[in-house]
Amino acid sequence: MSERSFVMIKPDGVAAGLTGEIISRIERRGLQITALTKTVMVQVAAEEHYAEHRERPFFGELVEFIVSGPVVMMRVEGQGAIGALRTMMGPTDPQVAPPGTIRGDFALDVGQNVIHGSDGPESAERELALHFGG
Repeated sequence: MSERSFVMIKPDGVAAGLTGEIISRIERRGLQITALTKTVMVQVAAEEHYAEHRERPFFGELVEFIVSGPVVMMRVEGQGAIGALRTMMGPTDPQVAPPGTIRGDFALDVGQNVIHGSDGPESAERELALHFGG
């Protein structure tokens, strides 16, 4: 069954020049990028994007980081896209992410871990609506 997911290369990934590598990995996996934009996320959108973390102590730091520089946002579609992307990204903590995953290969810190991807169909639809209008 074809799925849609939201993927974002975070400011640290863009600054490190990883955009092309990450896009290539997504496409080589057989997934399609059906929308793509490079932008600096505005504060209001960042707060909405991370709304589920609003009450957590790291919320402000998370929002501050995500608006600190350009991000690349994508709508990615394909068979089992959400699960495939989650596997490709690796665990949120890069210190336990296996080699061969995006975070395992390119990230060092849980707070700045190069990439974000939707964790389920509901979050995918919410994030796609927020950033692409649907």
